[in-house]
Amino acid sequence: MSSTLHGRRFLKSVIILMLIFAPIITVQAQVPTQVIRGKVVDEISKVPIPGATVMVSSVQPASGAVTDMEGEFRLPGIPVGNHTLRVMLLGYEELIRPGIVVNSGKEVVLQLEVREKLIETREVTITAELEKNKPMNEMSLVSTRTFSVEETRKFAAAVNDPARMVTSFAGVLGTDDGNNNISIRGNAPAGLQWRMEGVEIPSPNHFSFPGTSGGGISILSAQLLYNSDFLTGAFTAEYGNALSGVFDLKLRKGNNEKQEITVQAGFLGLDLAVEGPFSKKYKGSYLINYRYSTLAAIGKMIELGDAATNFQDLSLNLFLPAGSAGQFTVFGFGGLSSQDFEAEKDSLEWEDEGERYSSEFRSNTGVLGTTHALSIGKNTFLKSALVASLYDNKYAVYRLDDGYRSEEREKGISLNDRQLFSTTLHHKFNARHSLRTGLIVSRMGFAIKQREYDYEVDALEKTLDVNDDAYTTQAFVTWMNRITERLSLQLGAHYLGITHNRTWSVEPRASVKYTLDEKQNLSLGYGLHSQVQALGVYFGEVADSTGSVYRPNENLELSKSHHVVLGYDRMLKPWLHVKLETYYQHLFDIPVSTDPGETFSILNLRDGYYTDALVNKGLGKNYGLELTFEQFMRHDLYFLFSSSLYESRYRASDGKWRNTQFNGNYSFSFTGGREFKTGPKMRNRIFGVNVKVIYAGGLRKTPIDLDKSLAEGTTYYFEDRAFSERNPDYFRTDIRVSMKRNRPRATHLLSLDIQNVTNRKNIFGEYFNPLSGKVKTYYQTPLIPVLSYRVEF
Repeated sequence: MSSTLHGRRFLKSVIILMLIFAPIITVQAQVPTQVIRGKVVDEISKVPIPGATVMVSSVQPASGAVTDMEGEFRLPGIPVGNHTLRVMLLGYEELIRPGIVVNSGKEVVLQLEVREKLIETREVTITAELEKNKPMNEMSLVSTRTFSVEETRKFAAAVNDPARMVTSFAGVLGTDDGNNNISIRGNAPAGLQWRMEGVEIPSPNHFSFPGTSGGGISILSAQLLYNSDFLTGAFTAEYGNALSGVFDLKLRKGNNEKQEITVQAGFLGLDLAVEGPFSKKYKGSYLINYRYSTLAAIGKMIELGDAATNFQDLSLNLFLPAGSAGQFTVFGFGGLSSQDFEAEKDSLEWEDEGERYSSEFRSNTGVLGTTHALSIGKNTFLKSALVASLYDNKYAVYRLDDGYRSEEREKGISLNDRQLFSTTLHHKFNARHSLRTGLIVSRMGFAIKQREYDYEVDALEKTLDVNDDAYTTQAFVTWMNRITERLSLQLGAHYLGITHNRTWSVEPRASVKYTLDEKQNLSLGYGLHSQVQALGVYFGEVADSTGSVYRPNENLELSKSHHVVLGYDRMLKPWLHVKLETYYQHLFDIPVSTDPGETFSILNLRDGYYTDALVNKGLGKNYGLELTFEQFMRHDLYFLFSSSLYESRYRASDGKWRNTQFNGNYSFSFTGGREFKTGPKMRNRIFGVNVKVIYAGGLRKTPIDLDKSLAEGTTYYFEDRAFSERNPDYFRTDIRVSMKRNRPRATHLLSLDIQNVTNRKNIFGEYFNPLSGKVKTYYQTPLIPVLSYRVEF
């Protein structure tokens, strides 16, 4: 039975289910309310600001409060819905924060950061700063976009996954519907770095492979995330060891006044989040989320495949204030995932050689860390972190012989562990000058064992057995100078060194932002960036002609790039925003093959690592133009249109400039939604419709050499024509419909996300089938519905 027919039957069942649930969650007559509370602090020193006025300007009459000596405020009785906060204080710039979603089932707890005014002799018109368009990191002046938890939930088919959500942003393209790997401005997915609470972490994804930044499903729980930054180029000096982008994730503290629970059930599993205070007399809090899932049921409904797929994860954030000794936190996450595929024991069902094979795959990731934050006087803030992480990957491949006996063909295990210490000092000299400097030291352990089938001896033979480690040191300094109210300058430098082969890089960073008037500004940024190779590249072993084993890439240097970004930003209306950015990235010291006739470059790797001999003689260049046109939520409507025209090229050992695998040349996306409100005063019953449409140039491919493939019985490519062809254009439409009901003490949400609602067969790639002697096409994922029901109380 086709997946389309399965999908249609399934959708009918879902619609019936939503109609059944609709009357259940649409009763009651009063308008529920909730509390908005939090703290106002200085954006540089993080010192609490007493005496600030905090107002909810979106209700009539306006509701307001004044912060106490600890900078805290409390606004009770706020009606459910979308609201805008204003923060005002003499000597500080007014802050406007729109898009505050108030639900009846959970208090809204915020930390609002305000900027001190400059005192100038001449009159300057200063408008209130709209925080929706402002990075969380006040020193990031270019190519930085703040995203909210609400966006990861609301955007169609984002399913609480930041990596899937950001494919709505300009210059970001998903490389595979089956996972959340992303290419940023033509770079390989491995160029992306994940950070949590200011420190680098391994890929926070289930079903992740070594050497990549993505995976099948995010381990991260939206319950723990706070508003965070996503950077796509010319990063400030505190960000190192990344070439394409950075996810700088912030965690939300649990409610320290009352216990709150969130339960969510759906086709991706069962979620349970619990948060609350440790005691009534202590301001500390806990926030813990556990999820268990099996995709077996949905896989059978829509024919995602015959693999048995399971995962579970746990996330936590403990907030432990210690008075004058500062504030401590303990945070972390752990994810276990498995996927087993068993070949059909019927040769009549085999259409190609690959259907003889069974496989087992395990991917486990864990992070546990602690932070300490301390205010030193009124102008200095010190934050330190100690983090340990572990990534464990195991796989086995079996082949059925003609008698249906299972024979091992490949087996491997890889283990990456890291211990990291970082400390960062923030100091504000005055309203004009501030400094941020820090040190990061980490140990990276690596172990891998591989065995592959040797046809000559008819047995598995050891091909790799490595156990080693390396140390990296990073240091940075960033100085921010607000020359005038209109002109800001940021200068800095970053150092990155790896000890095992003594390679290092000193990297200047600079950016400037000039406000033309109260509605528009120009920005310019430059950065030299570098990245350590995957440890499997350094420590991979091969045998020479005499049989001696050695490490051909142990002394590889860092990959590097110069990045320049020019941007123009304009607020057409307080809720309507347009942004234009153009960029150029020059990559150098890129590992390529030592063979002068080879076309291999690290820039084209999707995942894994390469053990053949490499040399740092490769080049790359990415350049393009990006446009963003966005309306923040207004009159229950929001939209985001993003477009990118770009070129991504590389040069390998053969000396020829070629397309990279990720050079699709263009991409366009539209993300939008509308809320329809009913009930008392049109507030407590909300029906939402969200849509996301992506149209992009297909990724590049290397054509298959059919004659040689027929002769050898396996797939061979025309390597001299590497990435010379392009897949057909990619087109996908996702939708999300939801029904939310705010009761006096709980919020209910029933939602349905459908990825690829038209069931379009986007081409992923091609392979040679030795059984038929033909080249076959394999496709991206089909229509996938994800039904979910969540209740907060």
